Amino acid sequence: MSELRFTEDHEWLRAEADGSVTVGITAFAQNALGDVVFVQLPELQAYAKGAEASTVESVKAASGVYMPLDGEVLEVNEKLDGSPELVNEDPMGEGWFFRFKPADAAAVAKLLDQDAYDRLIKANAEA
Repeated sequence: MSELRFTEDHEWLRAEADGSVTVGITAFAQNALGDVVFVQLPELQAYAKGAEASTVESVKAASGVYMPLDGEVLEVNEKLDGSPELVNEDPMGEGWFFRFKPADAAAVAKLLDQDAYDRLIKANAEA
């Protein structure tokens, strides 16, 4: 799976060749937050789906970044410690938060695809 998947909490996921999954927040979420000033990265440990793994703070608000599936965090984006603005500059690339090994690799494909995520954003805008 080379395409991105999304959660209703506005996280994006990308499956990597080694079986890990990279997670970040979407451009929609980043735009809603505004200028990011701090990112608390997760511990390298197992998390349950829905658990708050990270926190992102902006000039507007603080928001949780939730574990999209059961799994173990393998790596965090250390660049965000000194440069949280990477989330604003490249939320879908260099501004990623962490990589994890999902307990059920097949579950990634069951998350929202790009079309479903676009419909979610449109529905939120109309609400």
